[in-house]
Amino acid sequence: MTDEIRRGLPAPPALGAAALPPGTYAGQVVLVTGGGTGLGKAIATEFARLGADLVIASRRAEQLKAAREELAAVPGAGRVTAAVCDIRDPERVADVFDAAQAAFGLPDVLVNNAAANFPSPAEDLSPNAWRAVVDITLTGTWFMTREFGRRHLAAGTGGSIVNIGASYAWTGGPGFAHSAAAKAGVKSLVETLAVEWGPYGIQINGLVPGLFPHGDMSEDIRGGLERAAPDAKAARQPALRVGAPRELGWAATFLASPYARFVTGHTLVVDGANWQRRSVVNPEVVPVRTQLGRGPFTPSP
Repeated sequence: MTDEIRRGLPAPPALGAAALPPGTYAGQVVLVTGGGTGLGKAIATEFARLGADLVIASRRAEQLKAAREELAAVPGAGRVTAAVCDIRDPERVADVFDAAQAAFGLPDVLVNNAAANFPSPAEDLSPNAWRAVVDITLTGTWFMTREFGRRHLAAGTGGSIVNIGASYAWTGGPGFAHSAAAKAGVKSLVETLAVEWGPYGIQINGLVPGLFPHGDMSEDIRGGLERAAPDAKAARQPALRVGAPRELGWAATFLASPYARFVTGHTLVVDGANWQRRSVVNPEVVPVRTQLGRGPFTPSP
């Protein structure tokens, strides 16, 4: 029997290519939370490339400063400003929208990318650990979404929201009970608000990234990937490759664009079909504690 020929999915177009016509977002204001690093910055980059005026928000001023300079230098970019914000605080959320309106006008697009996450056996999660993830990932997303919706409803204008989700919103996420529960709530917001706000011209969609390695991944997440596949990340994907961050940016710019106005209440998964992968024969079950290198559970005093 000859060896199978396996090619995987083709590589994406080169960095700098745009998925939509030049100037698609010229004159529009796009607000991206968590836009100072990682996938949030990659998404913001593609909006910038299409001419958007960008507002990036994050809790860390030093990261925002560097990202603002980088985004302003993207060919075709509009204006760029940054705002320090803890999205868990509704007053600070209102301040960010006030700053955006003062600088460029009411945001036409909101990308809810900011989130918190770390791997842990469920039984080890403290109340504070649970709240830290759920308050940022779900409650913070809601505060941003609510502010965006209320301002557009009051102004009588339409807009577009893209919520960054996770595939374990459907499947559950062993080792990530806190994040999976929060992301399931984010997915439900997409489906609920698409119906509630559609009559007012506000569309809302979800966008789920697969494995998109980048320099800002947390040590916990990076360590988990290395334990699972130190030299074979691509071989563990049906696409036989990982994603390039710009591919996620292209998907986000499409979902919020005039070319997707009849798409709302949908969550698009961009992961090369990895979340749908199943084995013909299931592998041996390895408890989460063992996968994470934890010893036997010992209750806290």
